[in-house]
Amino acid sequence: CAVKAAQVLSEIAKNEEMKKPCIEADLVLTLIPLLESTDQEMLLHAGRAIGRICYDNRDLQEELVKVGVITSLVRILTDYAESEPLVHVDLLALCNLADLDTAKEALSKTKVAEQLVKQLRRAENHERLEMVFEVLQALAENDALKAQLVEAGVQEVLSEILLRLQGSSQAEDTCIVKAASDLIVSLLLGGKYMQKVFLLRHVASSPRMLVLAPHPNTYRYRDRRNGYGNCVRMVQLGVIHQLLDLLEKHVESGDVSVQHAALSALRNLAIPVVNKVQVLEEGVAERIQALLRSEMPPVQFKLLGTLRMLADGQADAAEILGQDSMLLNRLVQWCSANDHTGIHGEANRLLASILRHNRSQEVVKAIQEAQGVKHLVSMTTSEHAAMQNEALNALAIASAIDLETLEESFKESQLVQTLHKLLQDDNTSPEVKYNSMGLLCSLLNSGDLRQEIEEDKIKETLEQLCSHSNANVVKEAVTTLQVLRGET
Repeated sequence: CAVKAAQVLSEIAKNEEMKKPCIEADLVLTLIPLLESTDQEMLLHAGRAIGRICYDNRDLQEELVKVGVITSLVRILTDYAESEPLVHVDLLALCNLADLDTAKEALSKTKVAEQLVKQLRRAENHERLEMVFEVLQALAENDALKAQLVEAGVQEVLSEILLRLQGSSQAEDTCIVKAASDLIVSLLLGGKYMQKVFLLRHVASSPRMLVLAPHPNTYRYRDRRNGYGNCVRMVQLGVIHQLLDLLEKHVESGDVSVQHAALSALRNLAIPVVNKVQVLEEGVAERIQALLRSEMPPVQFKLLGTLRMLADGQADAAEILGQDSMLLNRLVQWCSANDHTGIHGEANRLLASILRHNRSQEVVKAIQEAQGVKHLVSMTTSEHAAMQNEALNALAIASAIDLETLEESFKESQLVQTLHKLLQDDNTSPEVKYNSMGLLCSLLNSGDLRQEIEEDKIKETLEQLCSHSNANVVKEAVTTLQVLRGET
């Protein structure tokens, strides 16, 4: 009865409300051993059930990787490469897991690159190509997997695809060309070994591929100035507005692939510094407001990344975005979207980026009014040190600009107590401890917050940190103690 039971579960798990009961019944751990079966029907139904139950649940996905599901998935992809239904389910599973660092690490110890290149070569429709590209793009973030993909000959297959679709005006073909070009860029941006292997084996014999890839960094292997110059000229010629026309046309229809591709291109064009401000001065921020209505998570995620690219290092851009009340309200809404961890994280990072690159009191007040401060305080406790540091730096800069405006929010969100916990925790990275003390120094300029710092006995923790193993932490602890004592 196991095959039929797995089939019933795969149907039940289609219903969002039934996922929680399935999880509570430990059905995922019960289903995993079935992936070792040699019965294709069993593999199909068990794979569908696991995928549906674990979809968009990061904790469960991490658990899957921990118990060895990656090995099973690669085995299925290898043993049943000709089975369309099984390959489809397998690729869906890899799409969901490939963003996890633990999954990438596990995949780097398998021959998944070789199997994915085979599937890319035999893919006959756009849907299958898009699925394989999505997995490959995620894996290309890992240096070991990048090397394996090149060794497996992914560049030859990409060239065949680009040459086959060259000149096509079909929207689906355009999306595939964009995905292939983006993957080429990811491969080119690897280490020196990767660049050498990729260029020697392929780019030198197919220079047109460099022209097809719309990422400015692609051109640096020929002429960095030409690459950035091309991006600048494209913006001057109005390509940005053509992309936005395309986005607005499809925002209502829900064509996610087109929106995703257009936003990717927009993000890449926003990399050159000279383009960032021009893009915003031309009213792109206002036009993007139409996209804020989108309920498609992939579009929301890419939109947030695009806006963060625009704000990166640009005070003018951060000021424009930071005074857009509609954007800030939507951002704060997404900061609470715990059911979509990617969007939740990217929204917090954009909010922090706006504050970090801004120099305006108006922006600080706008973010305070939108109730975004509490989310940045919460971000300081993220499991990712990079996000913690972004939040700490953003709050430090905002405090230096207008501490009086933020004082009440800091007290309500218990910022002082949060910083104290970070300093006490042995698992907190040295850089986070360093930045936490930098923020504390800013807070000491407020009488009420100074009182909280003294009442929370942070002084004792700082004294302990004076003997920390990291020299920078020690130096900052000494400085913070001096400020606390009024010595400097």
